Amino acid sequence: MSESAWYAGVVIGYLGGIVRELRGSALMVGGVEDHIHMLLKLPCDLAIADCMRVVKTNSSRWVHLKWPERKDFAWQTGYGAFSVSESNRDRVVEYIRRQEEHHRKTTFEEELVGFLKKQGIEFDDWYLWR
Repeated sequence: MSESAWYAGVVIGYLGGIVRELRGSALMVGGVEDHIHMLLKLPCDLAIADCMRVVKTNSSRWVHLKWPERKDFAWQTGYGAFSVSESNRDRVVEYIRRQEEHHRKTTFEEELVGFLKKQGIEFDDWYLWR
């Protein structure tokens, strides 16, 4: 199974299942080999940090159990989380759907730094890629 087929067909579906177990909805999950985007609707009593901890921990454990040869699989330590208005939902879904095409023109690193700057969000490069 190719890397992209494994990722797209299996892991993304599993991530949505974890979110459902947390009483949330995965409205769209997708990405490319080095990162994913998840548009989630979370219950009001679930902190984003708790959701991400459970999603990353459970999915990593599952990958290691199901595919022992992927022993080096790991999520990066951090994550980015941004709220999205309902009026922008369709645009975000389409953006996630077109990740492969999008990243032929712009790297993930360029995109994230550009987004943070555009939104006036202060950041330290040292923390972004750990």
